[in-house]
Amino acid sequence: MRALLSVSDKSGLVPFARGLAELGFELVSSGGTYAALTAAGLNARTVSDITGADEMLDGRVKTLHPVIHGGILANRSEPDHMQQLVDREITPIDLVVTNLYPFVAAPGIENIDIGGPTMVRAAAKNHDAVAIVVDPADYEPVLDALRSDDGLTPLYRRSLARKAFAHTAAYDAAIVSWFDETDPAATVSETGARELPASLHLSLDRVHDLRYGENPHQTGARYRFTHGSGWWDSATIHQGKEMSYLNVYDTEAAWNLVNSLGADGPAAVVMKHANPCGAALGATIAEAYARAHGGDTVSAFGGIVATNRSVNAAMATEVAQAFTEVVVAPGFDAEALEILSAKKNLRLVEVGDVAWAPLPLQMRSIAGGMLVQHDDSLQNDVSEWRTVTEREPTEEEMVDLVFAWRVAARVTSNTIVLVKDGQAVGIGAGQQNRRDAGQIAAEKAAGRAVGGACASDAFFPFRDGLDAAASAGATAVVQPGGSIRDDEVIAAANEQGIAMVFTGRRHFRH
Repeated sequence: MRALLSVSDKSGLVPFARGLAELGFELVSSGGTYAALTAAGLNARTVSDITGADEMLDGRVKTLHPVIHGGILANRSEPDHMQQLVDREITPIDLVVTNLYPFVAAPGIENIDIGGPTMVRAAAKNHDAVAIVVDPADYEPVLDALRSDDGLTPLYRRSLARKAFAHTAAYDAAIVSWFDETDPAATVSETGARELPASLHLSLDRVHDLRYGENPHQTGARYRFTHGSGWWDSATIHQGKEMSYLNVYDTEAAWNLVNSLGADGPAAVVMKHANPCGAALGATIAEAYARAHGGDTVSAFGGIVATNRSVNAAMATEVAQAFTEVVVAPGFDAEALEILSAKKNLRLVEVGDVAWAPLPLQMRSIAGGMLVQHDDSLQNDVSEWRTVTEREPTEEEMVDLVFAWRVAARVTSNTIVLVKDGQAVGIGAGQQNRRDAGQIAAEKAAGRAVGGACASDAFFPFRDGLDAAASAGATAVVQPGGSIRDDEVIAAANEQGIAMVFTGRRHFRH
């Protein structure tokens, strides 16, 4: 039996090779792999010794040779194939162990592996007779299988082959992404976003089986980009039931919103079905949470809580009084964990010290493909806003306008958000018309928006939307502008003494 070993990642290599040698495998290797094996006292032959051809082109050509690939690709059940090996004095290769140049860690032309993927694909194609191992995590299981009475079963070799093709697919996807990211001909929009690539090549690994999907009869899982990671991968879940699809989806939405509110002071949000039912600032994180929960106590039942500060005992005491599905925060004090441990089903997700950033791309499945767009950022600077009414917003109103605008950008359209003193007191979300969104927000505010701010994610097509904000008592409004009836809406604001600013950018969200 012959094993060909040529790896970039040498973790676990020597013990694995020693186990193969003990099982009677002849070891063939090249370059650094050969040096590592012989330095450990193992007998190994070089690829050059087998092929009779020295490495060339600074190592670009080592294993690309008929002796290597004939030994891998020969169909063992085809007599003519086996006779050709005999005629050319080629020994079959039964096991290929390889992983590829570290392109993701150090992208560049010389780290684009050629011989490695070729060997991987050849062995995976011929998996009926050849085992392919691309992951050091598989070394021990493969040795255990080889030592067993059943050996490497056809099903096991097939699973290794499937993993091998996934390995090369992810590798190629990373190379394509690098070409896209470094394309000197790519155009950049006025907002600084690069043009979308001509094609997308995605590689993701299933890393977390969820309790179920959006509904209990659906299967759900979280996948991670093969060569990437996010805050979920380093987060600690301290307690509670297994996460479901909606738990993860809403927690992600809550974490994105609370981080969009700014880091200057404590902030908290309560999320329900990917829309906030509460959002607030506070002098302390406990106060911020209490104000966020108080924004809509009815809708907050069974919600997701996110904070931009660690949860302390004072906040934990408040949370313990309400039914909450998940609390996500940078951290939890020991006393807070003890208090919340009484809520056995409550999930506590600790993100840790991980820098937050908007997602580069948003993707949604459609028939036959996907919709792709850049993430909707809040980079529209307040200095670019312009007042269009006779009255300028006061300093206090401007603070609430900014807060309301940030919340509205993360709410499903059509939306109207009413804010007073850094607390969202009325959110009308996901309505088919802006007037209804305003009326819902006003009803939820129940008089608490008097003297506060109103944000609309898109322009008011008619003055009735503005009138709904005025009926709630809002004295300042922020909206993108751009309607053919802007003059009518501005006149309505002036009639009611409302200060209104245009941002020049809308925030539709679906």
